[in-house]
Formats: sequence, structure tokens, C-alpha cells
Amino acid sequence: MLYTPPAPTPLTPLRSLWRVMRQGDGDLLSLVPEAAYRLPVTHLGYSRRSILLINDPELARNVLTDPLQIFPKNDLMVGALAPLVGDSIFVSSGATWQRQRQMVDPAFSHMRINRAFAEMQAGVDEYCARLQALSESQQSFSLDFAMSELTADIICRTIFSTSLQGKTAREVFDAFGVFEASVANVNLWQLIFAKPWSDVRQPKAVLRACEQIRARIGELLAPHLDGEARDDIASAIVAARDPASGQGFSREEIIDQIGVFFLAGHETTASVLTWVFFILAMRPEIAEMLRMEVDTVTQGEPVSFSAVKQLTKIRSVFRETLRLYPPITFIPRVAAEATRIGDIPVKRGAMLMLSPWTAHRNRDLWRDANQFDPLRFHGDNEQEADKGAFMSFGLGPRICVGAAFATIESALIIAELVRRFDFDIEDAEQVRPVARLTTRPAQEIRCRVRRRSDPR
Repeated sequence: MLYTPPAPTPLTPLRSLWRVMRQGDGDLLSLVPEAAYRLPVTHLGYSRRSILLINDPELARNVLTDPLQIFPKNDLMVGALAPLVGDSIFVSSGATWQRQRQMVDPAFSHMRINRAFAEMQAGVDEYCARLQALSESQQSFSLDFAMSELTADIICRTIFSTSLQGKTAREVFDAFGVFEASVANVNLWQLIFAKPWSDVRQPKAVLRACEQIRARIGELLAPHLDGEARDDIASAIVAARDPASGQGFSREEIIDQIGVFFLAGHETTASVLTWVFFILAMRPEIAEMLRMEVDTVTQGEPVSFSAVKQLTKIRSVFRETLRLYPPITFIPRVAAEATRIGDIPVKRGAMLMLSPWTAHRNRDLWRDANQFDPLRFHGDNEQEADKGAFMSFGLGPRICVGAAFATIESALIIAELVRRFDFDIEDAEQVRPVARLTTRPAQEIRCRVRRRSDPR
């Protein structure tokens, strides 16, 4: 029997609003009405500016492609992230985004990921030693935090050639925790009642955290700017040149881009890995299936870059988890002028929420849409499942620049952890997802880890 992992039960718009108010955590997932899982475009309740939820893949692709450049990044998102990432690739639009994308793409090329793989391996091996100690002590720990710490260490190693254990890198990670905890909470009052393009005010603690993050990134970046030869992502960004002008990024622009890579590169991957290991704990037979694949492919050796490509079942589990728990729950845009989305008139300033969450759970697009079935992405089924409705990495030209990096990294982490450990979840029935900065559990998932009884 297929497994149905936790998700909010869709309700009518009024009952959805009441549920969110009762929960008090600003969770947008609980606000999504039942109709949004069926209709191509849905009005998300009442709001001063109008909020439309788009889950039709073709309509979403048209908005993201944006040939007329009338759907820039949403002003609320830009306002929330700007103190940290400036006008970087994550929030920019139009010609600025095109220039940045052309410059940063080589930093995440296949060859670059291959060279970064050794740093990924070192980070995973070191974290496995920490999990081994936890298995011996049987100490309870936060699964979400563990995945955040592991992926932050890997992104730090691959960007700067230094581990998270360094003092400066640890300060960056801790300050990111302050930033994410605040930005993750949706201000429903501003979302519903504020005018378009209103100022987004951040608490002083968040602004201080952003200043600290940018200062520490600058310290980590200094050797690269001083000409020290390092084969890492930061060096690739420093060396990047605009193909039209030949100009490179300024120091502040480099910090902008690295801020994005650190934020997106560890937070989004940590989100999906949290759900992967939760689901594997709920379905040990799937974990055993993955173990058998890893053992067969590696014959007991460390997981190599070439071996990752052969782990097709692990990739299927990763993609199915991405489908049910897309890290970026909603992709926000704003209408810079009055227009139409399909047959729906859209006024200037309207907020457009492209919704991987609802598109991935639309019964017209997916068989057994709410159930976990990794076989839908395996073998010949993969082509049938991926009919343009898979939006976890975005669509069209704005597909995530780090998609290949995240896929390789996640497959390595899943393979090495599942071959060595079992995770036991505490209070599994209390776990529910919410839409924060990424798709996260409403409360941290506490767990214990056990050493695999018969490792090869």
C-alpha cells in the first residue's frame, strides 16, 4: 500500500482562514483552499492587492518566462531578502538577472560540480562520524537542524574551501539562523491589507544578522580577492565576466551572490532531506531498497561521483520527495501592469503565487497525487510523470542554477546515511508541514539514529 505523508487537509476558503488564525503561525499551506488543488488559477481569499495562486504548469511557465518583463520578483520577497542578498540573482529581474545568470552559470557547471564532489564527500564523512556518536549514546536530536548543519557545511566547503567548524563560518551559520527564523514567518496582515510595493520593515535583530553575515562572508572571500588560487565556487564567481562588457562583479555584488548560494544552497536542500529521512523512517522497506542499491553499485566502497549517477532508485526517492515537499513552496511574482493570466484579468500590483505545492498535488496532473510513490520517477515511468508539471526547481529559463548541484549532493547524502543508519522518529503523528522560507515541519522533528545492523 502506498504511503500518504502528512499534509494539511484542504478546506473551504473561510475555514482555511480560520484554521490559520487558530494555529497562529502564518502558515500559507493551511490557507490554501481545496479549489486551488483543482483549478488552474485561484484567488487566495480576500486581499487589498489581490493574490492569485497559479498551479497550471503552462501558465506558470509563461509567467516565469515573462517575455514582456511584466512579472518581476515579488516586492514582499525582495523587501524581505534585500538586506542580505542585495540585488542578486535570487531577487533580480530583466536585464540585471540575465547578466548575472550568464556570469554565475559556469560556477555550477558539470565540471565544477565534479571538482567540488571531494569536498561534499569530506563533509558527509565527517557528519557520519557525529551520527555514529549519537547512535552510541542514543541521544535525541533535531533532524531538521542536523540536515541544515550538514548542508551548510557542504556549501561552505564548496564555496570557500573551508569547513563549518571554522569560527567565521560558524558565525555565518548562526546568523543565518536568526535571519531565517524571522523571514520565514509570513506577515499575514501585510500580505492581505498592505498596498503593493509597501516598505518591508525588518526587526533590528535581523538587520544586525544580515550585517554580520555579509561581513563574515567578506572575511571568507578576502583570500580569493587577494589572488590566492583556490578551486572553489567563490573563485569561479570572482573570475566571472560579463560576456558583453568583460566586467566582473564588484566585491559587494560577489557578497550578494554568495549570500544567495549559502542561503538557497543549504536551506532548500536541508528542507527536502529532512522529509526524505522522515519518510524513510516511516517506510523502512524503502530504506532497505535503497541500501541494496547502494551496496550493489558501490560494492562497499565510498560513493563516487560516477556511482551517484547509477543510483536511480535514490534519485527517484529524491524526486518524489521534491514533488510532495517542494522546498520553495510558492514562487512569488508581482504584476507590474494590468494584464491577464489565461482568462483571468490581473490588476497592477497583484501578487502571483506560482505553486509547486498545489501543482504537485493536482489529481488531474498526477496519479495518486498525495501518496508517496517513488516508482513514478523510476525507469520508463519517469517520462510519463514529468510532463512539465514538476516545478520544484522552477520552470523555463529561471530554473534553479543549483539544481544539478543539489541533486548530486542530496543523492550522496542519502546514499551514505542510509547505508549506515536507521532513523527513529519521535512523535511522528505530530509532524505537519508549513510554508516558511522553505517547506519545513511546523515543529522540529526529534529523532534518534541507530547504526545499521549489517553494514557492508
